[in-house]
Amino acid sequence: MFVSHLDVSSRCPLLSFVDIKWKLGVAMSSDTCRSLKYPYVTVTLKVADPSGQITDKSFEMTIPQFKNFFRQFKEMAAVLETV
Repeated sequence: MFVSHLDVSSRCPLLSFVDIKWKLGVAMSSDTCRSLKYPYVTVTLKVADPSGQITDKSFEMTIPQFKNFFRQFKEMAAVLETV
């Protein structure tokens, strides 16, 4: 889902995208499950607030969620190239 610039700016200050990093991991076990073997992707977005303060925002996704996220990111990049 895409949110327009006007929708975002009415809810929060404008953040500038600085960098994105991702890594693939596999959860092998947990306190409640002996054998997970569950792949996931950790994404870290580096953003700057209007004052220039840079912070990292990290979150985890399943592989299908990451594929969808990547597809949407490519669509956003294509739109930005036309501006």
